[in-house]
Amino acid sequence: VDESGAIVTQKMTAFGTGTTGPARAVQDALSNVGISLNDVTYTVVTGYGRVNFQEANEQISEISCHAKGGFQQIPSTRTIIDIGGQDMKVIQLNSRGNIGQFVMNDKCAAGTGRFLEVMARVLEIEVDNMGAIAAQAGKKVTISNTCTVFAESEVISQLASGAVIPDIVAGIHQSVARRAAGLALRLGINDDVTLTGGVARNAGVVKALSEELKRRINVPEWPQFTGALGAALFAGEKGRTKNK
Repeated sequence: VDESGAIVTQKMTAFGTGTTGPARAVQDALSNVGISLNDVTYTVVTGYGRVNFQEANEQISEISCHAKGGFQQIPSTRTIIDIGGQDMKVIQLNSRGNIGQFVMNDKCAAGTGRFLEVMARVLEIEVDNMGAIAAQAGKKVTISNTCTVFAESEVISQLASGAVIPDIVAGIHQSVARRAAGLALRLGINDDVTLTGGVARNAGVVKALSEELKRRINVPEWPQFTGALGAALFAGEKGRTKNK
């Protein structure tokens, strides 16, 4: 972000189990605008990969960064539901964007992006196409198991029983939504509700979550970058303080 907090550049880089991914993502983003890390005043790192990027000035938790980034994009936000690749969080904000309470589920992959990836692999479809496929469903197939391993077996059984893929995908989305809604209701929901994380790009999950919570769900323009945006906004504030 620049001095006003506006996004200058962003980049998502796919990488495997190595530790070079964060550095490559940063380098790619900086290359987009023709600058180097030396031109950056202050850097904040967040997320599960934060320990793999040693060049950052500071580490800040995903919860704080998603709150910051979500509120920046949609200032009316009072509840953030973040469905990430490995966990799920619900965060309450006040009118100034400060965190009140939060709750998270990081004990298993159920209801996360990883869960959707596993289901997509079983169905032999692309995870990015799941929203469009679910839109063709005639009737949702109930996926009752919340455990990823058992849900995988359940999906295979549904396929063997003749269930069609769009109906199964719609049921998978409903399963994710039920888990997210359960976590949100446990904490308590204040309107407006904003969904962040890469899973928010899946229109089927957004629709299912709206049905479960019986309210409209806001989605930022770049939901998958919300945590990174929050980190950059924190870095901007700290960089300006440092310069003073």
